[in-house]
Amino acid sequence: MSISRICQVVRRHLFQYSMILTGIWFLPASSLADQLAQNENLNPLRINGFLSQGYVKTDKNNFFGKSDGKGSLDFRELGLTASLRPIGKLQLSGQLLWRRAGKGSRHGISIDFGFLDYSIITKPAGEFGIRLGRTKNPLGFYNDTRDVPFTRPSIILPQSIYFDRTRNLALASDGAQLYGESRTDWGNLTAQFGTVFPQVHDRDTEVSILGANRPGDLKTRLSYIGRVAYELPNGRFRFAVSGARVNAGYDPGINDRLDSGLLKFTPLILSAQYNAERWSITSEYALRIFQLQDFGVPAFEKKFTGESIYLQGTYRFTPKWEAMLRYDLLFTDRTDRSGKKYAADAKGPAHSRFAKDLTIGLRWNVTPSIMLATEYHRVNGTAWLSSLDNPDITHAKQHWNLFSFQASYRF
Repeated sequence: MSISRICQVVRRHLFQYSMILTGIWFLPASSLADQLAQNENLNPLRINGFLSQGYVKTDKNNFFGKSDGKGSLDFRELGLTASLRPIGKLQLSGQLLWRRAGKGSRHGISIDFGFLDYSIITKPAGEFGIRLGRTKNPLGFYNDTRDVPFTRPSIILPQSIYFDRTRNLALASDGAQLYGESRTDWGNLTAQFGTVFPQVHDRDTEVSILGANRPGDLKTRLSYIGRVAYELPNGRFRFAVSGARVNAGYDPGINDRLDSGLLKFTPLILSAQYNAERWSITSEYALRIFQLQDFGVPAFEKKFTGESIYLQGTYRFTPKWEAMLRYDLLFTDRTDRSGKKYAADAKGPAHSRFAKDLTIGLRWNVTPSIMLATEYHRVNGTAWLSSLDNPDITHAKQHWNLFSFQASYRF
C-alpha cells in the first residue's frame, strides 16, 4: 500500500478518531514547551536494518517457492527501519520491507509499518499513549516482531497460528491504537486496543480466503483488535489474551458469479510462557471463527470454527547456541478435525483440513549481528500450504518433510 493510500484511509475515517485526537491537541502548552526545551538532549534519528537469505527443501509439496526437489532459495528478507523523536513524547517510526517467500509475496518494497506514537502519560509506574498509522497487530507473543528473523523463535513460526499464506492480513493494519502499561511490584500489565483497517489486497490473502483469484477484489472494512498481557517482574511467567474482529467486503468484477459478500474473521489466542535461566516453554491456543455470507453462491455461504495449539521448548546451551523442539497442531474445522466429513462431501482430501507438525531447530548467534539457523519439520497434513506455490493442491501429499536454513544479518 502506498503512502498516498494510507493518507486517504486516514482522511476518510478521521471522524472515528476525532475524540481521541482532541485529547492530544488540548494538552497543556507548558508540557509541549518543556518537551521542546529537552530536544537538545534527544537522539532524534535512528536507522536500523536487517537482511536474511533462506533455503527451503521439501521432499513433497512446495513451501516458500518451488522447494520440492533441489530446494528453493526463494526466501529472503530485507528491512530498513527508521525512528525520529522530534520532541520527548512524540516518535515517528517506520519500516520498509522487501520480502520474497514464494509466489504469494512478489510485490516489491512495501511499508511494513509506519506510525506516529504519542505518549500521553509517561511515569515510572506506567505509561499511556496512542499510535496512528500502520501499526503492528498485537496478536499472540510473536506477531508484533515476526518480520525480523532475530526475534523469531524459529525460521518458520508455528503455522497453526502465524500463517505465512495470509501474513499481510495478520501482520499490520491501518488505523488508531491505544496502548498502556502498568508496572508494579507484583508484575507488569500491558494492554493494546485498536480500531483498524486490515490489509486484504494481496493475492495470497484473496486466494486463501476465496479459494482462487477472482474477478473482483476484497475491500477492507473497519475492524477491531486488542491484547492484554501480564508478566512477572523477573520475566519468569508471561500470559496474554489477544483477539480481533476482522471485517472485509467483496467488490464483484466483470462477469463475476459472486455478489457483494462479507467476510468476518474472529480469532482468539491464549498465550503462556515459562522462562528459566537456560530454557523456556511456550504454548499458544487459538480459536478462529470464520464466516462468509451474502456472496449469492451456496459454496460461499459458510461458517466454521478452526482450532490451533502448539507446545514449544527452547534450551540455551550457551549464550550463542540454542535448540528448539515444537509440536504444532492445526484443524481448519474443530467439528471435523480428521477432515473425513469434508472428504465425504467431495470438497477435497481429508488431509487438506489439518496439519500436524513436529519441528526440531538449532540456532547459532555467531555475533550480536550475525545469526545462522536450521530446522527440520515432519508434517502430516496440508492445511497451511499455499495454493499459489502448489497449483494442484488437491493432489498435495499428506506426509512430507521440510528442511530449512537461514543466514541473517542486522545493523
